[in-house]
Amino acid sequence: MKDQVSEVEWQLRCDLAACYRLVAMFGWDDLVFTHISARVPGADHHFLINPYGMMFDEISASHLVKVDRSGHPVIPAPYPVNPAGFVIHSAIHEARDDVLCVLHTHTTAGVAVAAQAQGLLPISQQASVILPLLAYHDYEGLAVRDDEKQRLQSNLGSKQALILRNHGLLTVGASMASAFLLMFTLERACQIQIAAQSGAADLQQIRQHILDGTEQAVLKATAGMDASVLVWPALLRRLNRLNPGYDQ
Repeated sequence: MKDQVSEVEWQLRCDLAACYRLVAMFGWDDLVFTHISARVPGADHHFLINPYGMMFDEISASHLVKVDRSGHPVIPAPYPVNPAGFVIHSAIHEARDDVLCVLHTHTTAGVAVAAQAQGLLPISQQASVILPLLAYHDYEGLAVRDDEKQRLQSNLGSKQALILRNHGLLTVGASMASAFLLMFTLERACQIQIAAQSGAADLQQIRQHILDGTEQAVLKATAGMDASVLVWPALLRRLNRLNPGYDQ
């Protein structure tokens, strides 16, 4: 596979395969379900997605399937592409040229918060960081219908995180690293919320003027922070120690 694609695409494949394995390492995977996709630079509107039927912790760069905007493989692959994954991811890639990576999970904490009418509560620093970037999309059943794409695009708008109600979590980023870091923050905020609610005590919500100040600080910080330099190399070092081979 390395000899069939450009150097840029190969590096993207390595980063995406690493992202799949990191999701498994952090316990966010759901057997062979859910997806992470990456837009291949260029005018062909191709993107990479996981082969349907492989566990996340075994995916490598060569396994990833490159599909066109209709979901058809560009290079023959032994595994199919999940139609539900294609609908969600293709909708976002079509609407957001600024997005390289779309990361979607079905974690227990994420789905639990997605099932709560009030959604993510402002009860942790993690939540205060993610709330300015967060939008919601109502559940419409399995995401296999093209007519849902427009509503997904409209609900996400220009935000970087989306809670799919009764379904799970989704983050987007201009790099693999930024999408992963956002998911880490959103997932941790959901875990904290479920843990806090399990204590059956009244919850202390962060005051609105603090949230307003945090929003400005977050927007300023994220504008100047490169997660590819700050976090991603450290994550790859951990992955190389614990589950190498993603770059094959």
